Amino acid sequence: MEHWEIYNPPVDWNSLTPYFGGPLPPALLRQLEIYLDLLLRWNAKMNLTAIRDPEAIIRRHFGEGLFVARHLPPQNVPRGTLLDHGSGAGFPGMPIALSRPDIAVTLSESQQRKASFLREVVRATGAANVQVHAGRTEALPPLQRFDCVTLRAVDAAISAYPIAAARVAEGGALAALEAANSPAGQALAILGFGEASVWQLPGSETTLRLYSR
Repeated sequence: MEHWEIYNPPVDWNSLTPYFGGPLPPALLRQLEIYLDLLLRWNAKMNLTAIRDPEAIIRRHFGEGLFVARHLPPQNVPRGTLLDHGSGAGFPGMPIALSRPDIAVTLSESQQRKASFLREVVRATGAANVQVHAGRTEALPPLQRFDCVTLRAVDAAISAYPIAAARVAEGGALAALEAANSPAGQALAILGFGEASVWQLPGSETTLRLYSR
């Protein structure tokens, strides 16, 4: 990882402990500091996230990604694969990738400026396990499937679920950050997914639901 001069305002990184399940390793903390620095700089010029407060960003965006990474099931292959559908500014896919270098992560983002931001984050953090797909998820190779597909359903229309579900490999899972009353389970049952395992995020009404295929 290259030298990076951090200009972030002081934030309480210990607030991520409940999401990560313990103190952050120094290398991961450094990568997240770089990520936050880039996010604040780019967000001043383009709309990456409506949340502007750095403390709220690390809890809502970084925390959610770390929480998902902590609850992903062990993979049945030496190096698991994960697709972050509609990645936006990289959530939850990028924090997952930084905390789980054993997983090969693809960030799928159709907006070119956001995809450029993601490439810069990957480069600056030295995340060798990440690639950026600058296009719609539907444009990936037709037969390409992933051990896990993630999406932030709290911001996504229900129509996003079939697109994400179509990319889940047999025996894989779809991990969705959802509102507690999300109707997604019924739709996914029709698509061949089982009942979800559910976790409540710390201090939030958002739930993580892991649907297995």
